[in-house]
Amino acid sequence: MTKIVHVVGARPNFVKMAPIVNALSDHPWLRQVVVHTGQHYDDKLSAEMLSDLQLPPPDRFLGVGSGQQGEQTARALAACETVLLEERPDMLVVGGDVNSTLAAALAAAKLGVPVAHVEAGLRSRDWSMPEEVNRVLTDRLSDLLFTHSPEAETNLRAEGIDATRIHAVGNTMIDSLRRFEPSARERATWRRWGLDERGFVLVTLHRPSNVDRGDRLEGIVAALNALARRVPVLFPVHPRTRARLEADDQLERLRAGGAICLDPLPYLDFLSLELAAQAVVTDSGGVQEETSALGIPCYTLRPNTERPVTISHGTNALLGERPAAIADIELTTDPPTPAAIPLWDGHAGERAASVLLGALAEPLDQTGT
Repeated sequence: MTKIVHVVGARPNFVKMAPIVNALSDHPWLRQVVVHTGQHYDDKLSAEMLSDLQLPPPDRFLGVGSGQQGEQTARALAACETVLLEERPDMLVVGGDVNSTLAAALAAAKLGVPVAHVEAGLRSRDWSMPEEVNRVLTDRLSDLLFTHSPEAETNLRAEGIDATRIHAVGNTMIDSLRRFEPSARERATWRRWGLDERGFVLVTLHRPSNVDRGDRLEGIVAALNALARRVPVLFPVHPRTRARLEADDQLERLRAGGAICLDPLPYLDFLSLELAAQAVVTDSGGVQEETSALGIPCYTLRPNTERPVTISHGTNALLGERPAAIADIELTTDPPTPAAIPLWDGHAGERAASVLLGALAEPLDQTGT
């Protein structure tokens, strides 16, 4: 039996991988093994994520856990190598740019297992970002590179990647968004806090460049407090960000300033808030994409983005490295205008699955009849 191993390192990667797993599920001759490295893990949130995406539990959980970049990557590399030796797959599929993505791709390349990279070709040109290192190296190790926007293919071609390895399939994250958008809208999650639709700003911040420096984090808190004087601010706080806020005695200051600070939310609840937000402030790549697809104004607290299509075709604007700019973001009551981005049509997973099936070159008739 032909076998594909999918390696996922963080909860958002399930959103990207679920459409491909689903699209491949109708082929009885093909076995899929889903491996969660546990790079980012929370029992409750992971269970809710799988339930929201209508996925079964992963077949393998590696428990890699958090740690320094090298330490975490090394643990994931060793664990993924063991899985690949035991499973002997015909193809490895990885998505995104977390440490587990690179670790799994490196393990597979050294064992001679073909690698497919979902979300290939994204480039920020910022080598201070661990994600940039991960995505560039993963692309070099991959046999199939699935791109979701035209500039991604341009980046890969400029780096000497053979055009026959590059496949424009679209954005699988938007597949999940479109599939579950009606359910998320029906939840009306914002009502839990007595908020009105289009009557609040949603915030999500977690990148080390924003939250690991005390002076910068203090500036972010001050700006969010100023913003909260204009409009309600809803802030699901990433565990990394919460730890830094608590260490610097900033969390209570943030709450005292009016921000509604929450624990991280399951996928459908967060999507529900995105759908209803007046604007979103973030440093997340995926949120830039989701807000563009939904037509919600997005303000990214970064000097660059590996997703420029969200600026040229979407709703994203870069705030640079100026936390104070958060306080002055533009608020509008205009209805959302979803972005028309090529191949962000809800069928990217099907296109990726078709390429994978062709690469595996499995005979159409597996019964021998």
